[in-house]
Amino acid sequence: MKQTSAAVLLSLSAISLAHAQSAGQWMVNAGWMHMAPQDSSQPLTVNALGHTSTMEGTGASVADTDTFALTATYFVTDHIAIETILGVPPTLHLNGTGTLASLGELGNARSYSPALLAQYHFGEPSARLRPYVGAGVSYVWFNSVQLSAPLSSGQFLFSPATGTLLEGPTSASLSKSFAPIVNAGLTYNIDSHWSVGVSLSYVWLSSRATLTTHSAVGTVTTTAKLKIDPVTSFVSIGYRF
Repeated sequence: MKQTSAAVLLSLSAISLAHAQSAGQWMVNAGWMHMAPQDSSQPLTVNALGHTSTMEGTGASVADTDTFALTATYFVTDHIAIETILGVPPTLHLNGTGTLASLGELGNARSYSPALLAQYHFGEPSARLRPYVGAGVSYVWFNSVQLSAPLSSGQFLFSPATGTLLEGPTSASLSKSFAPIVNAGLTYNIDSHWSVGVSLSYVWLSSRATLTTHSAVGTVTTTAKLKIDPVTSFVSIGYRF
């Protein structure tokens, strides 16, 4: 009888461990991601007619945004995991501040930012609740850049000194960059496969905006560095296999 009971207990233990967050397992999470930029920007620098000048008081900020995201996590050991983050590229909306505040939205762009992180998961693999911390890097680029009318026409370059001389059709680009990430989260295991999770990440992200205006007196180049640094929260449902 004792031998039978011991065998049953060993079998149950083996089943429990087989479905734990342990070495060799994958976990896929899908959910909603909210980005809250902690942003700042430098004034616009204008290069025209062989001279460089700064448009003092100009600035821009990035609005909060939401998107659908996916993560795939592989457990290298019972505690160390590698996670990749993908999802639907969010649209970032850039608004004028300072002397540009009256222009409202300056433009928008799609942001692509796949990321790779290394994580440490605390607690036993079979625990219901497992907190974790992680760090990694994202590669960020932008496309589908659209400018509002005051920027696409070069109207923002009007000044008492030059009048409308520097205005003209304008296009924009945003620089690519690698962005370090740190994050922390919590996973609650509902059963052997399903779980829910929450996480919070901070990303050190900067980009240089370049506006190219084709004016009557030649090409005018306007640049500004924008620090975005979003705090990103992620609420998700996970499946482990």
